[in-house]
This record gives sequence, C-alpha cells and structure tokens, in this order.
Amino acid sequence: MKNEVGRVSSTMLSSDESVESSFHLGGGVMSGQVKDYFFKLLVIGDVCVGKTSFVDRYVYNKEFDSTYKTTIGVDFAIKSLKWSETERIRLQLWDLSGQERFSSLTRVYYRDAIGCLLFFDLSRAETFRTLGKWKKDLDLKVHLPSGRVVPCLLIANKCDLEDRAVSEEEIDAFCSKHGLIGWIETSVKNDQNISESIRTLLTSVLEEVKKEEEPLEREKRQRNTYISLNKEIAKHYREQTSAGCCSLGGDKAEIL
Repeated sequence: MKNEVGRVSSTMLSSDESVESSFHLGGGVMSGQVKDYFFKLLVIGDVCVGKTSFVDRYVYNKEFDSTYKTTIGVDFAIKSLKWSETERIRLQLWDLSGQERFSSLTRVYYRDAIGCLLFFDLSRAETFRTLGKWKKDLDLKVHLPSGRVVPCLLIANKCDLEDRAVSEEEIDAFCSKHGLIGWIETSVKNDQNISESIRTLLTSVLEEVKKEEEPLEREKRQRNTYISLNKEIAKHYREQTSAGCCSLGGDKAEIL
C-alpha cells in the first residue's frame, strides 16, 4: 500500500494484527519460512501533544488518562506483530521528551531509527509551528543506509477536540514542503487511528527497506552462482583426473 503526501484516510488501511511478546533489535532475518524485520521508530514532537499516551494505547492498550506525566529523556516500548504470512515485524518505539533541555541528546536517541511519527496537537497552533524544527533536527541526525531521510508520518493528534487551530490546507502544505509521507488525524482518547498510523508508517518503511535489500540480494545470487560454478568445475576436474585425464581445456585445470 502506497500513501501519497496528504491526509491518510482510515478506510485505506487494515488494522488486523497479531501481537507477540518477543523482541530483538537488528535487521531483516529469515526464521524458517518467516522473515523477521526489526525496526526502531521514533515518536517526537512538543510536550503535551499525546506521544506517551499514544504509545501506551498502541503497545499496552491502556485506557486514556487525562493526567499529564512528563517524559524524562526517553522511554521506549516494544511490540511484535504479524505483517503477513511470511513477514513479522518487531518494533521498538522510542518516545522522546519534547522538553528543550533534552535536545542535545537527540543524536544518541535517533541512532539506527528507520521511521518516525511526528506529533502535534490540533488544538494548539504553537505545536504545529515547531514541527519544522523537529523535522530539520531529524533529517540532520539520522538517515537510512542509502543516505535518504527516514520515512516520517505526521500525527495530527487530539482530533476529538472541537477547537481546531490548524487547517487541513496548512497541514498538506507542511507535508509537501518537508517531504513527509502524509498525515493522519488521531485521538488517543477515542482510540481513533492508532494502529492505522503505525501500519501506514510501516508500509512506507518496508518499501524503503526492500529497495535497499534488492542490490544485496542480487549480489548474493551472483555470489552463489559463482560458488556453484566453481564447485561444478572442481567436480568435473576430479572426475577427469580419476579417469586418467589430467587436463581440462589445456595442460592444467584452473579452479576459479
């Protein structure tokens, strides 16, 4: 599923997922007939935009709590889900504090991330105005192995509130200007578009990962073909030698 820049509709998405308990950080690995992907996702944005509540709802299915609790530095949560019959994704969600005093540590926290959820509060325009700063910091400090920026989905949180301070046109313009994969409205309070947000981001992340895997897979196939060819030549040479023929296309057989 490919999402164009702009608002993501929940009708475009499927939220069926199966939760498991194990987790290990790393890259794509084959386990039997199932390929395991290990992804670190960042959850960033200003204070009081609902990042921690979002993570708690998604990972632990916690009910909404209106009591605000400040994240000190960073928290992280883990979750594993069945993506398809042949793919399993194991997530580590890093919930970063929105406080300015922790900004100097973001390079450490961002390391090895492969996707990002960028949050703002629909009812507070000031949280929207700082998004450019967050995106710039992200793009400066973390990249995919190819050098491209990590896929980033904009989360317009608290859509259950009536007083909206940011228009859809402004959000569309921001996504286009800063190269986001799109945006989606969420409400942790009403459990609206929580899993759908993660699935939208993971779809884009998987597309990027598979693009980067293609050259490696081609190289692996070429290497296996080369090894197989050498084995066949060696086998043929041994058979010829045991039969009393000491040459293979010349005075001596050369094994590549």
